[in-house]
Amino acid sequence: MRQAAAPVPHPGSRARQRRRWARGFTLIEILVALAIVAVALAAGMRAVAQSSDAATLLKDRTLALWVAQNRLAAAQLADPWPPLGFRDGEAQQANTRFVWRETVEGTPNPGFRKIEITVADPAAPDYALARLVGYLGQAAQP
Repeated sequence: MRQAAAPVPHPGSRARQRRRWARGFTLIEILVALAIVAVALAAGMRAVAQSSDAATLLKDRTLALWVAQNRLAAAQLADPWPPLGFRDGEAQQANTRFVWRETVEGTPNPGFRKIEITVADPAAPDYALARLVGYLGQAAQP
């Protein structure tokens, strides 16, 4: 039995096919690739900016909490006790300015007082960066 001969390609077709592959990318392919890269870079830049903002806010909140803790420690050491009512002022921590507001209230037990300290950025005093609530105890008088 005789096998059928394989079709012989046209002698110029392989050369034409190689030339077509060797020409490179089309303009549309390059534009699509550039669009994908631009979207990826924009997303990356946004993620970096959000990370930077979050780190700055975390630093501010930490420093504000330290200010509140310092105010509570000062109230615990004060002699005589801080009077009932509201007080406010400014403090500086790590070269950053903060405003604080204290509220001292009585409790059912006359030997204790409740103190609430709120710390904020002077540029946005209504937005509390830290809030600390503590209780002050008075030593028994002899």
